[in-house]
Amino acid sequence: MIRNVAVLVHDGVAPFELGVLHEVWGTDRSDEGLPVMDFAVCAEGAGVVQTQGGFSLNVGHDLTRAAEADLIAVPASEEGRPPPQAVLDALREGAARGAKVLSLCTGAFVLGAAGLLDGRSCTTHWRHTDRLAAMFPAARVVPEVLYVDDGPVLTSAGTAAAIDACLHLWREEYGAAAASAIARRMVVPPQREGGQAQFIRSPVPDCDVETLGPLLLWMTENLGHQHTVDSLARTANMSPRTFARRFRAETGTTPHSWLTRQRVLRAEELLETTDRSVDWIAGEVGFGTAAMLRHHFTKVRSVSPQQYRRMFCSLDPVT
Repeated sequence: MIRNVAVLVHDGVAPFELGVLHEVWGTDRSDEGLPVMDFAVCAEGAGVVQTQGGFSLNVGHDLTRAAEADLIAVPASEEGRPPPQAVLDALREGAARGAKVLSLCTGAFVLGAAGLLDGRSCTTHWRHTDRLAAMFPAARVVPEVLYVDDGPVLTSAGTAAAIDACLHLWREEYGAAAASAIARRMVVPPQREGGQAQFIRSPVPDCDVETLGPLLLWMTENLGHQHTVDSLARTANMSPRTFARRFRAETGTTPHSWLTRQRVLRAEELLETTDRSVDWIAGEVGFGTAAMLRHHFTKVRSVSPQQYRRMFCSLDPVT
């Protein structure tokens, strides 16, 4: 369980991704019942670190602090600036003792230099995936996705995808309700799947139709209804073919896959926060039967709904 977080920085660190790490892991949200992390920013030597933004940070911890961390995170940093050897050593030592390792955006290059991407699936900002693959041929670079979770190593694309990756890790560690609580405070969507595209592959043709954002929100609020491509296309005032193409462009997946994942996410929250039966939850989220819920839930989470409830629900278990 993650309770101690160390962020490794060096000259050229990107302020935004560093800020994401502090907002998600370093902010006290105990008023919402969330655990407070022991959070620290660390550098090769305690002192001044220059950022990409032209201002400096006064870092209070050296890299010995990382030896205690359950999670070691590396934010983005300036292109072409090699990380200090001591940072690479701290990452290797942390991974060897079983700490989780997280990189945001170009922080993946630091993980690659430490050898932590060899034989692993990983990603970075879409502008840099080709260079990452060329520099670290033993890594399995997955282009254009939001983030990749490969065991103890989690890599993300840039900017908003950094938030997605951090929320994903919170969900894995503490459950859906905890991740949703943080997302609400940050005013961001509680979950975007790692496999979604980082960008729309082709320009959306000029038309009178608005973005699919309002429709996606409506779908999440009506998961118990049965939806088809035809019915959703009618709601969006599009032809089924145009709707299916637009949906994949904006979400990186099909309507069926997107709905299935949203239903699993809602089921997670209900399993954590209610004592309702699995049959009731299956109907509430749109799977219809407990058997269908178990099938899809186990496929996504690798545990059954009952096992998930025992892991994350504080209520008395329901059989």
